[in-house]
Amino acid sequence: MQTWFDLTKRVKFHVRVTPNAKQHAVIGWESHPLHGKILRLRIAAPPIDGAANKALIELLAKELRCSKSQLSVDKGGNSREKTIIAPDNLILPINWP
Repeated sequence: MQTWFDLTKRVKFHVRVTPNAKQHAVIGWESHPLHGKILRLRIAAPPIDGAANKALIELLAKELRCSKSQLSVDKGGNSREKTIIAPDNLILPINWP
């Protein structure tokens, strides 16, 4: 998994979101030609007015056992591929789900 740390003690990781799914689901890590590893997720919310981004943060917070305020979308707010910022003490599962 390709992650890196910045000066604010945060970790960044990449996700690929599929909105309008039947239910929320974490698919798992897959190889990506640009980012190395990327986490695939399915979100039941539509990509309208930030609903999918909000649902994404809620799902990640639940799965990573952290608060929603600790996670944010750094890049890709209007894209399927996003960069998520999380606290650096967060442990990302290698074998997800």
